[in-house]
This record gives sequence, C-alpha cells and structure tokens, in this order.
Amino acid sequence: MPRTILHCDCNSFYASVETVLNPALASGPMAVCGDPESRHGIILAKNEAAKAFGVKTAETIWQAQRKCPGLQLVPPHREAYVEYSRRANRIYLEYTDLVEPFGIDESFLDVTGSLHLFGTGQQIADTLRKRMKTELGITISVGVSFNKAFAKLGSDYKKPDATTLITPENYQQIVWCLPVGALLYAGPKAQEKLHLLGIDTIGQLAAADASLLHHILGKAGDILYTYARGEDQDPVRSFYTHQQVKSVGKGMTFAHNLTDMEEVRIQVMMLCDHIGSRLRKRHLKCQTVQVLIRDPNFRNISRQATLSTPTDSTRLLTETAMSIIAQHWTAKKPIRMVTVTAASLLSMEQTGEQLSLFDEGASLRREKQEKLDRAVDALRGKYGRDAVQYGAALRGKPQKKQKK
Repeated sequence: MPRTILHCDCNSFYASVETVLNPALASGPMAVCGDPESRHGIILAKNEAAKAFGVKTAETIWQAQRKCPGLQLVPPHREAYVEYSRRANRIYLEYTDLVEPFGIDESFLDVTGSLHLFGTGQQIADTLRKRMKTELGITISVGVSFNKAFAKLGSDYKKPDATTLITPENYQQIVWCLPVGALLYAGPKAQEKLHLLGIDTIGQLAAADASLLHHILGKAGDILYTYARGEDQDPVRSFYTHQQVKSVGKGMTFAHNLTDMEEVRIQVMMLCDHIGSRLRKRHLKCQTVQVLIRDPNFRNISRQATLSTPTDSTRLLTETAMSIIAQHWTAKKPIRMVTVTAASLLSMEQTGEQLSLFDEGASLRREKQEKLDRAVDALRGKYGRDAVQYGAALRGKPQKKQKK
C-alpha cells in the first residue's frame, strides 16, 4: 500500500506571524530584517507584496530598499515564531503522531494510518490549510505524495496557500520536467556538477547512470538518483521520538570589526559559556571544537580541533577555540563574526576517563573546573543567567552603535 505523506510549509512564515501580531503591516510590502545598527543588515523574510518587487531573502537591506523604496522593515520576534511553530504542530498532531518538523516553518506528516478517519491525503491537506488560516491567521502550502522527497517538492510547486498532489501515476509528468535544483538536497554544488554531465532536469537525473552519479557525487549521488526515480523510502519520524543532539553551537556578529585578540577572546568566552552550560544541561561532552570566522568581506574559514579528553568545560572550550583562531587567523586581521560549535558529542556514560599516574595534576584541574562550572550552573538555575557572569565578559560586552 503506498504511503500518504504531507509536507506542510508555512508561507512567508516570519512575515506572516508579524502581520498577525500587527495587522497594519498587511497594507503593503514588508520584510523582517536584522538590526542595521548592529550590522545584521539582511532580509530574513518578506511578504508577497515585497516579493512582487523582487525582494529576496538573505539580500542586504539597502538592496531590498533600492528595489522597493516603501518597504516596511520589522525586527524579528523569534519567541513568537517558536510559539506559532508549536501551535502549527499541535494542529498537525490531531491527524497523526508521525509529525517530523523540518525547520521552524515546515513539517512532514505521514497520514497513511489516518485516511479512514479524515479522508484522502488531499482532503486532509485542504482541511489543514483552512484551519491554519482560521486558527493561526497564516497560510500554508501542502505537498501530498507517496514519499517525503516528492511531498517537499509539492509544497514548493505552487505557493501560497495551495495543495499539490503528486502520485505514482502523475509524478513523471509533474516532476521530471523540473530543474534538478527543485529536488530535496540538490544544492548549488551538486547542480553544478550535474550540469557538467548534461543533467539539468529531474527526468535526466532519473535516467542517468547510477554508478556515474555515485562516482561524481558519492552518497549524495545515490540519494538524488533515488529521489528522482520516486524510490525514496525515508520514514516520517514520530513527533515524540527523541532526537539525538549532534552538535551545540553559538555564533555572534559583532557591532564592529574586532582586531584585538583579547577582545576576540572575551567574545569567544561568552560563546563558550553558553555552549558549555548547554552541554552540561544535556549531560553531554564534546570531542571536537569547530570555529567558523568571517571577515568584513563575508569570506569564511572553518577549522576544528579534536580534544584528547571529551569536555563540557567552558574554560577548555574557550582555550581550544582561541588556539584554533591563533593558528589559522592572521593577527590584527579584522573579524566580523565568530561561531563556535561543540561536535562529536558523547553522553556522560560514554566518556569514562582513563586516569594516568603521570597526569594526576591535570585530572585534579579538570575536576576543579567541573565543580566550578556546575556551581555556576546551579546559581544561574536558581537566580537567573545574569546572576553569575565572567568579569572579562562583563567588560567586553559589545555595544550597539549609538544613533545620532
């Protein structure tokens, strides 16, 4: 029996939520953007009216305003987006427990076992579209298909507020004429390699030699070949299935370019303070520390280091991240943004430490640092995060540019 999979995609999600919060924003083109004074000057989302002017997500504010001089700019309200995402998933869960969020504004649903209760997949999709408009005030586009890859493609096929049905009988007519970039996980690099092979459409991808695709793209080639042929069997996970955390990271774009390494260290310490506390809260330790650095021209470098002993220590995370920066970044060269990520995570049960008679001092120092970190966590848990902060971090908090 073929599965019935839905992919529900909230249309212009951030902008739609902002319009629900402030209906006056519906009167014209509007975009959600970062704070230009803090240099987060890019478009995060736009409504349909702004889209008609050619405004695009991730372009700079000045580019968007040049296209649309009357563009209304709104700062993001992330807590509201999270809440509306939760409300959307609560509605989906009334139809199946097989609800798999795919980002804050998208979810896969497997309604195969619910058809006898709620009707066909298309009927369920249309019901969800009506409920989202009535109960949340936002619209969704829904793809209905027999696998996740085509359901995702279906939700993108027609927007906004639409249902697209892709079946085993019609998928070749609908899907195979589309560009390969319409397929899930067919990113720009994959598209470029496929273009060199003369593969520009999903139909051409489906007819290609599987071994050649594997040779050129590796495992990604196998996946894309499977998707193009409608053979995706990836299940929709239950909403209640515990998802293992694979990494914990935090980034910061600075109010001004940093050139002093002591100033960089203060900001990295603040990032690692957040990461360390999140690791300890989840009873995890990391084996790898990754650092991404961006310069004022938006050029990135990404480097990582493997630790000899897994850690959740704020101090060791900071020292490792700073060591990476010192080795791979030219002194005094401006830094616009830094992201630190703790990866290769292990549970506490997996991190049994092999003690050494010749390294007793190091073990004692780690134990002392762990006690300090947990004491800080306990105080923050009782009195709030601001109850305890590092003195250097307090001195080094970046200030926003003052408006004249």
